[in-house]
Order: sequence, then C-alpha cells, then structure tokens
Amino acid sequence: MQFASILASARRQPRASLSTLSLSLVLAAAAVLQPARAQNGNDDVLLQMKQAAQRGDKARLAALLPQARGHALEPWAAYWELKARLQEASPQEVQDFLTRYAGTYQEDRLRNDWLLLAGQRRDWDSFMTQHPAYRMNDDAQVRCYAILVDTLRNGSATQAQADEVRRAWLGQRELDDGCLTAADRMIGARLMSPNDAWKKARLSIEANRPQAARAAVMLVAPDAIPMFDEMNASPAKFLTGRGFAVAKSRRELVVLALIKMTVADPEVAASQLESKWSTMLSAEERNWLWGAIGRQFATKLSPMANTYFANVTKIGDLSDDMLSWKARAALRAGAWKQVLAAIDAMSEVQQLDPTWVYWKGRALTAIGGDDRRAEARTLFESIAGTRGFYELLALEELGQRAAVPTRPDPLTPEEKAAARNNPALQRALYAISIGLRPEGTREWNYATNLHDKGGMSDRDLLAAADLACQREVWDRCINTSERTKGVIDIDQRFPMPFRDTVVRKSQEIGLDPAYVYGLIRQESRFIMDARSGVGASGLMQVMPATARWTAKKIGMYDFTPGQINDRETNITIGTNYLKLALDDFDGSMALAAAAYNAGPGRPRNWRNGPVMDAAIWAENVPFTETRDYVKKVLANTTNYAALISGRPQSLKDRLGRVGPRDAALPEPNKDLP
Repeated sequence: MQFASILASARRQPRASLSTLSLSLVLAAAAVLQPARAQNGNDDVLLQMKQAAQRGDKARLAALLPQARGHALEPWAAYWELKARLQEASPQEVQDFLTRYAGTYQEDRLRNDWLLLAGQRRDWDSFMTQHPAYRMNDDAQVRCYAILVDTLRNGSATQAQADEVRRAWLGQRELDDGCLTAADRMIGARLMSPNDAWKKARLSIEANRPQAARAAVMLVAPDAIPMFDEMNASPAKFLTGRGFAVAKSRRELVVLALIKMTVADPEVAASQLESKWSTMLSAEERNWLWGAIGRQFATKLSPMANTYFANVTKIGDLSDDMLSWKARAALRAGAWKQVLAAIDAMSEVQQLDPTWVYWKGRALTAIGGDDRRAEARTLFESIAGTRGFYELLALEELGQRAAVPTRPDPLTPEEKAAARNNPALQRALYAISIGLRPEGTREWNYATNLHDKGGMSDRDLLAAADLACQREVWDRCINTSERTKGVIDIDQRFPMPFRDTVVRKSQEIGLDPAYVYGLIRQESRFIMDARSGVGASGLMQVMPATARWTAKKIGMYDFTPGQINDRETNITIGTNYLKLALDDFDGSMALAAAAYNAGPGRPRNWRNGPVMDAAIWAENVPFTETRDYVKKVLANTTNYAALISGRPQSLKDRLGRVGPRDAALPEPNKDLP
C-alpha cells in the first residue's frame, strides 16, 4: 500500500475549479431567487428522479439527469444517478462529482457512500484518498474503517483506538463490516478481549439481531457456529439434554439460548436457570441472565422484577439497559437505595443523561443526610432549566418554576442575510417546498450541524431558525433553535401557528390550549401534510378509524376521510379526541398523552399497581417511544403555558399522581379507540 504517495496526492488535490465555483454560484443564485416557484417546470423531473432512485432504476435516472441540469436541486439529481451505479463507477467519476459539487451536502454524502464501498472492498488507497476530506464524521462504520486503516499503516493499534472500536461496535444494532473487521483486528492484537465478542453476541440476541450475533461468535469461536445455528433455530431444543458446559464457547451458547428464552418467556428462563444451569455457569454469566430476566419483568411492570434483580451478585456485570430497568423497577417500589445503586453502576456516559442525574438527586434526597442533600442539589443545578422534562423537574426541586427565558438580542440584518443567502439552506427549503422533505431535512441538518466542525454558532443557528420560521417550515425552525447552547429563543422553540383556531377549539371544549400545542409540537412539528408510517395524518396525527369514531361521537355526521388533512377539521377532531381521552383518564395529562400515542388500552393496564408520582409512572412506560412521547408532551405543555400566560408554571402540578382507577368513578369508555 503506497500510503505516502496517497497522502501526498490527497494534499495536491485541487480545490474547486473555476467551473465548480461558477456552478456553486449558479446554484446559490437559483436557490435564493426562488421563493417556492417551479424552475421552468423541471421540479417534476426531480420528483420523478426521486421515485426512480427509490426503485433503483438506473436507466430512468440516466435519462432524466440531463433535464435536471441547471436546476437549483441539480446536486440531488446527480447524486441519485451516481449513487444508483456506484458499484460500477470509476474513481475518476466519483472524483469528478466531488469536484463539481464541492462544498455541498451531496458531495459529502457521496464521499460517505464511497468510503463505505472502499472499506468493503478493502481498497485502502481509495479510502485514504477521500477520508481526509470527509466532513460529516458521523458514520460509526466509516470511523471504524479509518481506525483500521490507521493501524495497517502504522503496524499497530493503541488502546484508545481499541476502546473507540469497542464502543462503536457494541453500540450498533445492525451487522456492519467496518466495526466487525476493526474489532477482529483489535481482538487479534489483544487490545480487546474475546469477552467483548461474546458481549456483542448477547446484546445482538437481546435485540433480535441473530446475524450480528453469529458474526461476533465467528470472530472468537468459529468452530461453535454449527451449535450457534442450532441454538438460534430452537433454544429450548438446544438446551434439552445438554450436560455440563465446560468450554467457554459452550457456556456462552447456553447463555445466548437462555437470553432468547427470556425474551419469549422470562418465567421459563428463570426456572431453567435456577434448576439446571445455575451451577454450570460462571458468576458473570449468571448475573447477566438474572439481569436480563429482571429487565423483562420490569418491562411488564411486575413487582417480581426486583426479586430477580436481587439474584445479581455483582451489579457491575449488567448492561446499561438492564441497570436502567433495575432503577425503574426500584422507583416503582420506592426502593431509593436500589435506585442509587443501579445509577452508580451505569457507564459514565449513561450517568450524565438528565434522566439519571435527576433520579440520582431524588434518591440522595430521599435517603437523606446533609452531604447527600448537598450532592443532590449540585446534581439538580447541573441540569435545571426549561430544555426538557427532567430539566424542568430539577428546576422545581430547587424551588423554582418554568418561566419564559430571557430572549436573545434581536438578529441583525447582516445575520439574517447570511442565513438567507446560504446556498445549502436555500436548497433545503426548496426541496421541502416541492415535496422532497426528507432530502431537504437532511441537507438543512448538514448545513447547520455537520458542514463545519462543531456546527454553526448560536447566532447563526438563531438566524437559520428564523429563516425557517419565516418560511413556516416549523420543524426546521424548532429543531435548529433547539441546538443553541448559550441562549434560548422561546418563540422559535415553541411557535404557535394557527393560534386562533387552536385556542378557540380548545376552549370550546374546556381543554388547555398549552396541552394541545404541547401535543401538536411532538406529533407533527406543525407540518400540515405530516403522515406517519401507520397512517396517522395532519397536525394532530389522527388515525382514520379514530377520526371516524370521534366525528360520529361529536355529531360531525358529514365527515369524510379526505377532510382529515384540512387544518380546521384536523384540529377539531384531534382536540375532541384528546378531551375524551383526558376525561376517560380522570384528567391525567400523562395517561391521556400515553393513550393518544399508544391507544387507551395499554395505559389502562399500565396504571394498575401502586399509586405513584406520575414522573415515576412515565419513566416506567414499557414502550420507549411512548415513554419519550409522554415526557416531551408534558414538558412542551409546561413551556407553552408559561409562554401563553406570562406566568411561571409547574410541571409537577400537571403530572400529579397515577394509580388504579377509582372504583367510585364511572366505568371507562370501552369503545375509545
């Protein structure tokens, strides 16, 4: 491998040529000049090319590309065409594309694709030629390849590189070549342990990724692959008749089989572990399995979770996910010392999450003692603010309530002009305006976060967010403003489009407008034509069956499914359904939000058990999506209430407590969809 000559040639690579600069200026000018108009009728060509790219239709893409020349979104057209045939493309074709579209998202996106292909081909010369110019640096597989190439060039690896590969590999759910290959090299160099491969196999089996698990086993025990395949096909059959598993690989395969069994039926797995395998496995292997079993019971909100977690003899043997569920189960039981122990055993990165900063503070406060209370206060102070659910709760632990933050200084005309004249932002807005929202969103995010190391400054982000707000692209307005670190523009982060309609419809049925805005912000980010993967539509993401049921319930007998994307109709249907759910759940905003996201049947079951703070209940919601949804809707609501009322607001007051339905209350509305 000619690394010296490769690096030298990479340094000699010319910057954008005069023709490239000219093209960039043309593209920028075209984008700036468009408010949302078609370019000579060629917008439809871009839409057709997107469809052809989704089908992998190379011939159609090649035929349409000439018609896209000169269009503001030409870089997308050229990217789709070359990406479709990248496997057959020559390095020169790739370089020509990168030169022609230098500085664009599409240039770096194609470079990312080419680096992955070069890595898969073990074409390290091509990889090293392009990697120094790679700006995104957000692809873990590319990073693993880069470390691998560096070790090949230097003839050895460092422990820091091995640690980085380990984190990336264990953190990836899907099977990938880059980190797998880098891990293989690190294990061979004894900078990573074979135990890391077995841990990867365990995590992959838990995530139902058997091929990733198989690949990990192949690294350290290739002779065990036939047994792995047998285990994966039928864990119960694999375990039947097995004797004492002496070899490490045999014991680990038993662990994998019991993990698969745990996912399907934790009671059977617990019985098997206790009666047959407990004495045959190592302490670490038993601890992992008891942690996995405890987690499964915790996700079922069973008090038995704490019993199974108690079988763990060394808490440090558990994964962060197991420790999170151990902490949640302990919260439900009010076992604050166990909450603290679980959090203290988490990785450093996990402990820094505001979730666990807050609950550690609560645990220290509950356990008591001057030193613990002082430590708790320091923890609350480290996250307190209005940025999220636990930040707001920490603020209240310090005796404060959510108020409207001091607004930043107004943007200058120059700052606004810089955003308005940014070619990448304008291309992104253009793409969104003609229906290429995913492409526009990716280019916008790249321009604001990845194009330059460290991303845009706070003032640049505020200016970009302002541009999106002015164009009523509310999701980019909100998300961009949320990236600022030193300032908070509450009007950008919590906009109130369609205020007259939302306030009027809410007040007509006795619903808090702040709650409605909090929900819309989470559901659709105010995108009028938003449509989820399961068919929910519009601002309030209403499902067709729910819309029909609600319309009938409120006497809207002329309702037709086609009306659901009409703004007024969508808000009418959505607010009325939310009010019906709120009434059905005794006025609990947390339960009603969960019902809106996951359907009413699940939170009816989830509320059974002890009466507890709604914050503890929300943290124990079994579905990750719904758990995050409830917390975000309630945090949004609190901020909107402060903005609408002009007065400090309490998240805790909105949360209240959650427990079983009061028997004295009317029966729940069983037909609530």
